[in-house]
Amino acid sequence: MKVILMRHGEAEYQTQQDSKRTLTKLGQQQAAETAQYIVDNYDPDVFVVSPYVRAQQTLQALTALKPDVPVKVHSDITPDDNAMPALHSLMDVEGECVVVVCHMPIVAKMAALLTADTPEPYQLAEARVFDADFIAADMGSEVERYVPKQYS
Repeated sequence: MKVILMRHGEAEYQTQQDSKRTLTKLGQQQAAETAQYIVDNYDPDVFVVSPYVRAQQTLQALTALKPDVPVKVHSDITPDDNAMPALHSLMDVEGECVVVVCHMPIVAKMAALLTADTPEPYQLAEARVFDADFIAADMGSEVERYVPKQYS
C-alpha cells in the first residue's frame, strides 16, 4: 500500500486560536500544486485530515481533483498530539493509497515512526510517499518526496 503524509500549506501568522488559522494565498497555491502532483502520480482511496482549518483547506485542493474519495477527520493528528497513538489510529483506515494531511511536528514524527528513522522536518505542503504492508511503526519505507515550488 502507499501512505502519503502531507503537511498543510502556508498559514497566516498566529493572530487567533491555532486551530482556526487559515491558509494564505501562497498556502493555497502550495496545496494546489502538491495536490496536483499527488493525483497525477497516485490514486488515493481515502483522505485523512486534521480538524484544524489550515489542514481542511489544504485537503480542499485534493478533494477538488478527487471529489469521490472519502474523507475521514482524525482529531488526533493535530500539532501537539502524540505520534504513536496517531499512527495507531491510522491502522483502521482501509485503502491501497491513503493520503494524510496534517501538521508539523506530528507529520514528521509519524513519518519517522513509520520508517524507524529520526524525525525530519517537512516543508510547507510537502508530501512524502511510503510503501508499507500496513500502517504501523517500522513497517514503511520512504519512496518519494514532493515539495512545491515557492511562489512570490
